[in-house]
Amino acid sequence: MTHTAEATDLWLRRYQPTQDAAHRLVCLPHAGGSASYFFGVAKNLAPAVDVLAAQYPGRQDRRTEPCVTAIAELADLLATHVARVADRPLSLFGHSMGAVLAFEVAARLEADGVAPHSIIVSGRRAPGTVRDERVHLRDDDGLVAEIQALSGTDAKVMRDEELLRMVLPAIRGDYRAIETYRSEPGRTISAPIHAIVGESDPKATVAEVSRWEEHTTGAFAMKVFPGGHFYLDRHVPEVLGLIRTALGVA
Repeated sequence: MTHTAEATDLWLRRYQPTQDAAHRLVCLPHAGGSASYFFGVAKNLAPAVDVLAAQYPGRQDRRTEPCVTAIAELADLLATHVARVADRPLSLFGHSMGAVLAFEVAARLEADGVAPHSIIVSGRRAPGTVRDERVHLRDDDGLVAEIQALSGTDAKVMRDEELLRMVLPAIRGDYRAIETYRSEPGRTISAPIHAIVGESDPKATVAEVSRWEEHTTGAFAMKVFPGGHFYLDRHVPEVLGLIRTALGVA
């Protein structure tokens, strides 16, 4: 579903304008995802939180742009735009690939003297854990099978071949970025990390997610929900509550 958004810039979309929010939250989508995935988050957290959602190149209104297929490059680009909205307490929320980007963007902000309030990482193992995954090298049918297994794409898109062919390049580009990502050993940020995972997530075990604690010199907390990779779609009120708690807003 496409929703009208105020384009803060090409990269960050605001679906629920709120002028006096005490906190700003930047949401980073999963592989193949788009800014509109966070429409409900913006609606539910307003007016206490000003929610911005990242729109990566290669999808929706940016579909004619080439995908960025390296996490480091994508994080560099995102950090530049996120720094411009860091005029109040700022946190980052990322799901799956977005979790890694939240970590990398936070590291870049801290290096430039901008200290995020916290980062919330969802459905992604810690940067120090590595799996040899090569989904991005599969043919289109293999890529579709992966998406179906994770239940991460709207069912209408999966049934519409024309729509599916439109989104596959973005999905493949994102998978290439996240599957070739390697973090520097022992890398940390100072922002507190709040980790969330589905107990039966095939992409991130509870043990792998618990290792996010190794990547912050600040506080760490972890919450496990029933469900798989997209557990958060079935636990919306609870996830929103966790975000509010992490941000310290009512």
